[in-house]
Amino acid sequence: MTTQNLITTRRSFLKAGAVGTGALLTGGVSAVMAESKKAVDQYGGFKLGLQSYSLRGYDAKNALKHTRDLGLHYWESFRNHIPVNTLPKHVAEQQKLLAGYDVKLMAFGVENFDGNETRARELFDFGKAMGVKAISAYPKKDNKTFDLLDKLVEEYGIAIAIHNHGPGSGYDKISDVEKVVKDRHPLVGACVDTGHYLRSNESPVDAIKRFGKRVFGVHLKDVKGYATDADAAAFIKTGKARRQLKNEQKFFTLLGEGDLDVVCCLQLLRQLKYENIVSLEYEENKDNPLSDIAICLDAVRKAVKQLG
Repeated sequence: MTTQNLITTRRSFLKAGAVGTGALLTGGVSAVMAESKKAVDQYGGFKLGLQSYSLRGYDAKNALKHTRDLGLHYWESFRNHIPVNTLPKHVAEQQKLLAGYDVKLMAFGVENFDGNETRARELFDFGKAMGVKAISAYPKKDNKTFDLLDKLVEEYGIAIAIHNHGPGSGYDKISDVEKVVKDRHPLVGACVDTGHYLRSNESPVDAIKRFGKRVFGVHLKDVKGYATDADAAAFIKTGKARRQLKNEQKFFTLLGEGDLDVVCCLQLLRQLKYENIVSLEYEENKDNPLSDIAICLDAVRKAVKQLG
């Protein structure tokens, strides 16, 4: 793609947005809204959706179909499903694809950011055209990058949600994110990946408390720690263990079967009046994750019932 193709006007993106809206209206917006409201209601008012990486074993159309079959209407996409491309034709095609399955794109990522303004604007331009609320991000830790992000979140009205990638990453601990967002624009904040914080021996509950209004994304996943090999063997026998992380003495597992306090996380998000997507992210069983995802969604519904 040429630089000329990358640099398009905001007017072009608004026009592309109108194309997508028209396609949705043609399909019967009232029916879509009614079904979406029902989906939101069963998750306690939260916009519960998928980080589409959970369905990376499928192409975009089949991933969207499975999303709808699971009763969900919200996506945080990764690049293999919704490629970042600012050409109006591409934007219109992606909007039409999503609208055809009654799925709304709320966020995308995780995207790397540095001081390259041209590339950063491509991501923000795409986000603006697609109507997203936040971009899940992994920014370089320097003033040039964060000065640029301060400027762009103000200009576009799109939040940057810094994603914690777990042990060994630049954003391993809660404090790693706190340090870089301190004194920055209010729209520069965090995407709380609950599973990766558990891997880092951090509390996702504490993360939500400490970030507060700077929480712009949530990846719900669960991890189970163990102290001894006997503990690990016992957990494997339950049938709830998935991928084992031996060096960390942990397992990825089904939501609600690990160390994550799902109820408390949701309660805190409700107190914050959190309105962005809550993305279930299930990374196991890439080729056939649907039954496990359904179990995870049931765990969310059960947690919601405990909120009162």
